[in-house]
Amino acid sequence: MPAQTAADAITAAWRAESARLVGALTRMTRSVQLAEDLAQDALVAALEQWPASGVPDNPAAWLMTTAQRRGIDQIRRAETLRRKTAEIGHTLREEDAMPDLDEQVDYIEDDALRLIFLSCHPSLTPESRAALTLRVVGGLSTGEIARGFLVTEKAMGQRISRAKKTLTTSRAEFELPSGEDRERRLDDVMAVIYLIFNEGYSATAGDDWMRPELAHEAMRLARMLALLAPDEPEIHGLQALLEIQGSRMDARADAEGRPILLADQDRGRWDQLLIRRGLGALRSAEELAARGKPVGRYYLQAAIAAQHVRATTAADTDWPRIAALYDILADAAPGPVVDVNRAVAHGRAFGPDAGLQVLAELEPAALGDSPLIPSVRGDLLFRAGRYAEAGEAFTEAASRTRNAAERSVLMRRARESLAEDRLVHESNQGPAT
Repeated sequence: MPAQTAADAITAAWRAESARLVGALTRMTRSVQLAEDLAQDALVAALEQWPASGVPDNPAAWLMTTAQRRGIDQIRRAETLRRKTAEIGHTLREEDAMPDLDEQVDYIEDDALRLIFLSCHPSLTPESRAALTLRVVGGLSTGEIARGFLVTEKAMGQRISRAKKTLTTSRAEFELPSGEDRERRLDDVMAVIYLIFNEGYSATAGDDWMRPELAHEAMRLARMLALLAPDEPEIHGLQALLEIQGSRMDARADAEGRPILLADQDRGRWDQLLIRRGLGALRSAEELAARGKPVGRYYLQAAIAAQHVRATTAADTDWPRIAALYDILADAAPGPVVDVNRAVAHGRAFGPDAGLQVLAELEPAALGDSPLIPSVRGDLLFRAGRYAEAGEAFTEAASRTRNAAERSVLMRRARESLAEDRLVHESNQGPAT
């Protein structure tokens, strides 16, 4: 078999099965570090053997069996872990033929879900949860994760290593939590996936406006979570939100990587497959809600995002409906970011003064040194014809952002505002005599 064909098959199998593989191995060994090491050993074995022997009929089962056998070898050498040898060994057949994966490991889907919950254990910081989720669930390399979060590979490796050690020392249970603990952990899981998407959709720092690889990985994790927990409407809401938002990524920057704002985007470049997936997930959430399942902030944000993709042009956007949804969201999940977006919606629906009134209700330091509040204030002031004030607001926002692409947009808008202000003054002065 050509080496490239085998490499493609290995990459596809790893991307599709790594979370289930590491999850099943973690359940057996009770160690995330050992499970990941065994999975990596199996991956190396595939890279060595598949180009010569061919891709097996069931790549996932091959990887699982290889990892288990290597695990048995390691456990046999460890005197204190002999008991686990029997626990793992009894699931293996003596024949050389590869058994089916379903016959190897029970509840394989639950193992993937357990791994997601374990990666988002309360003993870890949000940043560590995100990094560990991308590593052991998403299958990204340490270098890929480090580039996504603008840290060195060494620093990210240390963060992930510390997270694994924390799980070991805290004796984190691999079983799925239940009751109120499950609800809290589910919120953490969704929050981490949302955090990963947002960092990919609008990078907080660096030269690039977006980091698509992080956004796409978050969408994949949301789809996985929706498949593993199909009766949770908020999970479908999260998937819907990410798919719909993600559909616009190709239109959010020009050929040189310069940002393009929503109103100016070419809607023909929006990804129709992601839109269909997102609207389908939103319908699933709505059907569950109709049966009495509670919905929350992700569902409401997805419903807002859906209003944009359903509009043929920017002018067709139903801003009063969006403003009403933001009012509901502000009650369901209050917070300064929601209020800022609510100000945008009210400004578009009922005029810039209405948006400024909503924004005035926010504490100036509600978002710390984030550029969000002054940038929205600048937009509303510009629409109100208060160009000099708009220029000052955009300049302030530009001074706060750590993202070079965002800074260029804000400075451009500041210049446009000041230019408009000069035109107004010249017009008011009348022709020269």
